[in-house]
Amino acid sequence: MAKIQAKQALTDAGWVADIEIDIGADGKILNIGPAQLGDAHQVDVLLPAPANLHSHSFQRAMAGLTEARGPDVTDSFWSWRRLMYHFLDQLSPDQVEAIAAQVFMEMAEAGYSSVAEFHYLHHGPNGQPYDNIAELAERIASAASRVGLGLTLLPVQYEFGGCDHRPLTGGQKRFGTTKDQFAALFGESRKIIAKGPTDWGIGVAPHSLRAVDSVGLRQAIELAQGLPLHMHLAEQMAEVAEVEAALGARPVEWVLDNLPVDDSFYFIHCTQMTANETHRLARSGAVAGLCPITESSLGDGIFNGTQYLSASGSIGVGSDSNVHISLWDELKTLEYSQRLRDKKRAILATPDHSTGRRLFDSAVKGGALAAGRASGRITVGAWADLLGVNMDNEVLANRTGDTVLDSLMVLGSGNQCLTDVWSAGRHIVKEGWHIDRSQIVSEYTSVLGQLE
Repeated sequence: MAKIQAKQALTDAGWVADIEIDIGADGKILNIGPAQLGDAHQVDVLLPAPANLHSHSFQRAMAGLTEARGPDVTDSFWSWRRLMYHFLDQLSPDQVEAIAAQVFMEMAEAGYSSVAEFHYLHHGPNGQPYDNIAELAERIASAASRVGLGLTLLPVQYEFGGCDHRPLTGGQKRFGTTKDQFAALFGESRKIIAKGPTDWGIGVAPHSLRAVDSVGLRQAIELAQGLPLHMHLAEQMAEVAEVEAALGARPVEWVLDNLPVDDSFYFIHCTQMTANETHRLARSGAVAGLCPITESSLGDGIFNGTQYLSASGSIGVGSDSNVHISLWDELKTLEYSQRLRDKKRAILATPDHSTGRRLFDSAVKGGALAAGRASGRITVGAWADLLGVNMDNEVLANRTGDTVLDSLMVLGSGNQCLTDVWSAGRHIVKEGWHIDRSQIVSEYTSVLGQLE
């Protein structure tokens, strides 16, 4: 049994001083009480560690390669996507695994204890299936196991190149699944997860309304059977226009009118919503999965955060393209975008909770829901998904309670203050660094050399 002592901890009872956490052999929090004399790992501040609710790990290797302007007058999500498809032609299974290990390590060092991996890279170049249809899913699982990160694997159903059911072309072919292929892929992926740590889980991810038809959506819902169901929704204006022309309704409007949306649905991005759509989606119980750094990088737009949270909507955050992995910068980017749009300060704060506290609480709660994971809380029986923060620095010196979270978010120094991360009791980050950092980085940089 492992023990952690903290000078401050954010528990279900609020902020508690001089606390001791006992972690059982099963990776769950066994006991919480006053700090006692004896051998225990010491931290200044102990927080529940959130799940990263949306990631495409392979895209990490593209970071920094898509910032020059192409032949178009303006670059956009769509020109970035063409470059991504070209990049895909190069990746082997070994390279996919090495990239994923680097990404998952960076997530741990940023304070995430687990990840919901939106996994749509299924086949070899030109769409040739591997002998094992879940070959690349196994590589994702192997990378997560090596890092010690919690994993919710989300096999992605991807049938078409658009609402007109045009066939997949180029790099898209590596994503493609018929309905029968997807059922087989999901079955094999489920076996992979069953062989992993007991905290791992699985969900279902129909890619988007552009890539899956109504029959495919029904199949995904049937396969999910109460598991998390994730889908991209209303990310780009061109996507909204295409869906409206083909289906007669905007994306958010269509899913709310045609799918049994409840708190098992997780819609990613939602940066293109009307006020009515925002209110309806918030009231549906679905979680909006936000990736503010990627959404900024791709020019997606700004999520209606003030209205969504005011309507009691649930949110979580993810690193999506993994161009920059930072929990605290995701929260800051989200909050600052609201300030810039509405020309007001601290507009996501409430009379009861500061900006940092409200966003952090939302991220840990929404992330746990999206990952289907009993985490996001320091309470007995929850997975010991925890992060430790050092106060002995110019960022946090002498601060207590919610001002700790505000300072980590506003100053953007969360990574430099983070000392420890536990994932289901696995102590994977110590003194700010992952326990297998040097070897993982070495293998990753070798892959980058091969891709250049």
